Amino acid sequence: MTYDRWEPTAFKARVDEVLQPFVAQEADRFAAIDPLLGPVAEQLEAAVADGKRMRAAFCYWGWRAAGQPDSEALVRAAASMELVHAAAVVHDDLIDDSPLRHGRPTPHVALRGAVRRRPRAVATARSLAMLVGDLLMSMAGQLFTTSGLPAAYLARARPLWSVLARELIAGECLEILHTGAEPDVTASLKVIRYKTAKYTVEHPLLIGGALGGAGERLREGYSAYGLPLGEAFQLRDDLIGLFGDPERTGKANADDVRGQRPTALLAETWRTAGDGDREQLRALLGRRDADGEALHAVREVMSRLKTPDRVEDMITARVEEALGALHELDTPPYAATALTALAHSATIRLS
Repeated sequence: MTYDRWEPTAFKARVDEVLQPFVAQEADRFAAIDPLLGPVAEQLEAAVADGKRMRAAFCYWGWRAAGQPDSEALVRAAASMELVHAAAVVHDDLIDDSPLRHGRPTPHVALRGAVRRRPRAVATARSLAMLVGDLLMSMAGQLFTTSGLPAAYLARARPLWSVLARELIAGECLEILHTGAEPDVTASLKVIRYKTAKYTVEHPLLIGGALGGAGERLREGYSAYGLPLGEAFQLRDDLIGLFGDPERTGKANADDVRGQRPTALLAETWRTAGDGDREQLRALLGRRDADGEALHAVREVMSRLKTPDRVEDMITARVEEALGALHELDTPPYAATALTALAHSATIRLS
């Protein structure tokens, strides 16, 4: 099999062959400490059961675009990006109190069954879920450092891990601090950049590039490609989250409305809304029962103000910016082709 083409299904299989046995082994070791830990261990495995493995793919092609050959050790290192993602998702769902992910209960909901006979069962389940996320992040570092790549290669990339963690957590904190505040487009785009864009595209590319010895110009090009593409990815996610089919997305439509989260979709709606629409939105946003009629009403305001169309334009502009930056880079043609395909795969999604 040639690995000079972007083949999503084949690549996902390669990552899963690394990721799932690794997590299963770590979950078994964790559960062996005490039988009470069994349900927590199950959530470790559940956290990596799904996903397109896009972050691993950007890490892999960051390595290949630096002129490096295919490498099983690199695939192991790239798979660690998926553990970073799993940790971030567990924490994010906990913070947002989201009930579903991939059509299944999120860890803080699933773990209620294991502690239902205990006092403060809901709070206990939330605490356990927080620790699931912490352990997944620790496992990411373990998988990366035991990937089999030479120590000198790992040393080039290790400083980027602290940057990744700092910026990811900063983005999550900014989302928390802006939640419930008056929507603002600039603030929402900053949240998107730090909470999602960087750890989804830019940092995996930079880590793969650092492992592969990428020079300064190539690293700058990775950021010029990765940041707008990561923003486009999250803008698409916001649209799907509110207007998509829950049967396909596996997530609840009303989460962003119920939580009054600082999405660009909401901020752009607020920017163009008149006094009457803003008054209606104030009455609808943040309600715990914001589904059914309330959700329909928010969608109706957004559609009437043509917000989805403007967000689509924002996505298109960012993808074009990313591809323009990519075409300026001196990379092997097969890597440029793969990164072009990844850009479309990341932003033209139905679920």
